[in-house]
Amino acid sequence: MGRPDQNPVSHAQPIGVPMTGAASNQPSNWTSELFDCMNDGENALITCFFPFITFGQIAEVIDEGASSCGTSGMLYGVICCLLGIPCVYSCTFRTKLRSKYGLPDAPAPDWITHCFCEYCALCQEYRELKNRGLDPAIGWSGNVQRQRMGQQQEMMAPPMGQRMMG
Repeated sequence: MGRPDQNPVSHAQPIGVPMTGAASNQPSNWTSELFDCMNDGENALITCFFPFITFGQIAEVIDEGASSCGTSGMLYGVICCLLGIPCVYSCTFRTKLRSKYGLPDAPAPDWITHCFCEYCALCQEYRELKNRGLDPAIGWSGNVQRQRMGQQQEMMAPPMGQRMMG
């Protein structure tokens, strides 16, 4: 799925995202704070017990389908088991997310945030994608399909302010 011909929106404005942040060259702020984990309690629990799942979902969406949830999650798990410091891998995706949306390097540099607050950072990144119209739980292709369905519905909707005459 990493080939351009299989990823129809790979170089376009990210789906579900208004023209803010990196796309319009205007800086943007995080839509939630680092320690707002319980704003999405389900994700917080999943991340607490199975961080490789949350990471895989985030990585697939940030990479626009070039890497799968399963592959990224397994690599995260292997790094965690062998080195005990998955932050060396996960912080690179925070950097990609910040770059994509023009987010500040806050509250600390990405590697420090992930080294000391790994689970909170993953939860914040997951929420950020959701708040920008992308659902990591359905993967990249699910988000592309959802966007296409929304565009089809917009094209089929009657123009506003018109009435049928009979």
